[in-house]
Amino acid sequence: MRLTLGFSPCPNDTFIFDALVNNKIKHGFSFDVTIADVEELNRLALDGKFDITKMSYHAYACTASKYLVCESGSALGRGNGPLFVSRLKVYPDEVPYLKIAIPGKYTTAAFLLKYAFPTIKKPDVYLFSDIEDVVMSNEADAGVLIHEGRFTYKDKGLRLIKDLGERWELFTKQPVPLGCIAMKRDLPEDVHQSFSIALKNSILFANENPASSHDFVKRHAQEQAEEITSKHIELFVNDYTLALGDKGRNAVNFFLNETKRLKVIESIPEIIFSD
Repeated sequence: MRLTLGFSPCPNDTFIFDALVNNKIKHGFSFDVTIADVEELNRLALDGKFDITKMSYHAYACTASKYLVCESGSALGRGNGPLFVSRLKVYPDEVPYLKIAIPGKYTTAAFLLKYAFPTIKKPDVYLFSDIEDVVMSNEADAGVLIHEGRFTYKDKGLRLIKDLGERWELFTKQPVPLGCIAMKRDLPEDVHQSFSIALKNSILFANENPASSHDFVKRHAQEQAEEITSKHIELFVNDYTLALGDKGRNAVNFFLNETKRLKVIESIPEIIFSD
């Protein structure tokens, strides 16, 4: 069966999808692949563009009527949330007056910024890989970093205002649900099951053969330094990526309920997981 598939160029995504899309494992699918920035994927998901796609959990809250969350493939955990940074020291009462660069309206980073600082004005959207430069050049007073930026901002002279993931964990006692792989609800049930198995096998293959994905990961990574790419994969590909399990599902449900409580969405479907 041929499916449309979207995922980001970030090392954790290319690492887990390498074996699947480059036919290093056996499966019964062929794919029309789109590799794009996560916010572009989020927006395309709102229109139901892909059969299967990576998206932010914030975006999933807005598209849950169209998609189901896969048991495997999530970026979810502790100590890996987005970072709110600036050139200068910023005090909490100054935050509402800052010009803030964010990596997309529907990113989990945007939700967590608002969760931590409810009085912020409307932030400005930039490509995630541009945010460090935007802040350093004074185009923005502060920015929210995701992906590789968390490993490079100190070297570029930026300082941390708030670890937004750490704050979420402190106040909610839950790990941070950053992004998921989601499948169209109207795909046949056997496709749901078969793809779920194939994705899990792709992750297992990547974990057992980490060198195999090296070229594919490097080809698409924003940061080419091997050390940063390795740190990125180590941080964002974890036990929850292989399988959400009860703890991961509880964290996702908690997050979705918070988006409903804060009126980001009006309702949550009864079933949100693919199996």
